[in-house]
Amino acid sequence: MRYNRLIIILLVISFFSYSFWLYSNPVISHPEPSTLEKRGKLLWQEKNCTSCHQIYGLGGHLGPDLTNVVSIRPHEYIETYIKYGSRIMPNFNLSTEEVNALIAYLKLIDQSGTSSPKSFKIHIDGTISP
Repeated sequence: MRYNRLIIILLVISFFSYSFWLYSNPVISHPEPSTLEKRGKLLWQEKNCTSCHQIYGLGGHLGPDLTNVVSIRPHEYIETYIKYGSRIMPNFNLSTEEVNALIAYLKLIDQSGTSSPKSFKIHIDGTISP
């Protein structure tokens, strides 16, 4: 019984210590997305791009992960694929403004981090790590 109390006290102290440490660290703030980037995100959602493409390894598997596509491919390549589609990707008949909005959204994502799902290590419990 005495050890149970000791364990509970240690768990409570650990919880509050970790909570204090977690909430006392400054929050990293990102600049507010532009109107064009917000429009690109809405288009991404409206066209259900996640059903085929991934961002940070999350999403469909029919198309490639697009987290860092802006860093990897030239602007013209991305613009052509978005505008005209491909053998697998449909042509959504997007306007030039809509294409630019999607590219702006992809640039925003590209600046937020890196992702290479092919190199992720899959653990036995189903979690992943880079």
